[in-house]
Amino acid sequence: MIKKIIISSLLILVSLMAVPSIVENFSTKIEKIPFINTSKETSVPPIVKSAREQIGKTIIYDPKYVTLSYPNGDVPLSRGVCTDVVIRAMRDSMKIDLQKEVHEDMKKAFTTYPKIWGAKSTDKNIDHRRVPNLKNYFKRKGYSLTVTKNPKDYKAGDIVTCKVKGRPHIMIVSSKQTSDGVPFIIHNIGWGTRENDDLFTYELDGHYRVK
Repeated sequence: MIKKIIISSLLILVSLMAVPSIVENFSTKIEKIPFINTSKETSVPPIVKSAREQIGKTIIYDPKYVTLSYPNGDVPLSRGVCTDVVIRAMRDSMKIDLQKEVHEDMKKAFTTYPKIWGAKSTDKNIDHRRVPNLKNYFKRKGYSLTVTKNPKDYKAGDIVTCKVKGRPHIMIVSSKQTSDGVPFIIHNIGWGTRENDDLFTYELDGHYRVK
């Protein structure tokens, strides 16, 4: 009986000693399997580069009203909403300060802007951070393009809008594409700035190309 126990113990010990070698060999084989990446990328325009640099830095979705400096006012980089991704990217890559641009355009043509919030005058703290206002501004500047379901119509750096559960949302078309040629988008939809395959997840209602 004792002899059988000793033999069984030795067999278990030998098996345990062999485990590291088995794991190592398996890991080596896994490392030799090529990583399959079905996405591809076109040339990266400055606005996409600027938007992408926000990933990992803007990590919170925060729609709270904040008093901003003017011009070039901004909330802390760690937080913001979907419009802030566009505002920061255009300010950094094109030197276009949407806070100043929208504010000045609203002063000139206030009646053309939406009155969704019951606004009776301009507010340089929030006007440029509202999607409907940006849509109107882009349209007035001649940036509007036709909304289609053809991915080839969307170039890296374009700006698109949609509604998410009835609420307006804005995104930047990325230079990264799926294997089928559908562009990714860069946006903050609730978890900070991210880049993903969401161009046609929601029905688009605006397409703009800043000239």
